[in-house]
Amino acid sequence: MAPPNLSDGDLLRLMKAGNEDAFLTLYRRRQGGIYRFALHMSGDPDVAEEVTQEVFMALIRNPEQYEPERGSLGAFLYGVARNHVLRQIERDRRYAPLTDDSADDGEGVWGASFVGMVDPLTDLARAETIERVRQGVLALPPVYREVVVLCDLQEVDYAEAAKVLGCPVGTVRSRLHRGRTLLMQKLRGWRQGEPNFKTHSAVTSGL
Repeated sequence: MAPPNLSDGDLLRLMKAGNEDAFLTLYRRRQGGIYRFALHMSGDPDVAEEVTQEVFMALIRNPEQYEPERGSLGAFLYGVARNHVLRQIERDRRYAPLTDDSADDGEGVWGASFVGMVDPLTDLARAETIERVRQGVLALPPVYREVVVLCDLQEVDYAEAAKVLGCPVGTVRSRLHRGRTLLMQKLRGWRQGEPNFKTHSAVTSGL
């Protein structure tokens, strides 16, 4: 087994040389994040599994496509996953995007936890809150959904997210602000008794 303390770059070099243990170590290190990203983006565990497999198969088939000077291996893998998920979204337009009406730009400090935006009184209330937030994330237009998932759920920093999305850091910041505002508007509407909004499917894992 390849030493677990090796860097991604070292593991990739060993993998290129035919070391299967290096690939397994790299897979175990990165698989969870890629799967969660695809799941939060698609809302479908089957899609998330398929995307995760495609990402690592692409790495096996052509490891040379990763160029270290362009960013970390993690950013590269997220980028490959993003491309697969967006193609899936294009094929399946059963999502109900949030309307992009005028938003109160100054409102909404984003807490450490989505659940913190609603004060749960019971375990059931908390579970319902989590499900509403999942639905809200899925209802975001993909351009905002991906940055919310990366920065708020996956805790990818702005610079890394910019590499994944192929845009300036300033664009990441503005999209993230807009995505958070849209999501909080939807959650406020729910708290005020707004009817349930449609989603692609229920997300089955935790945020």
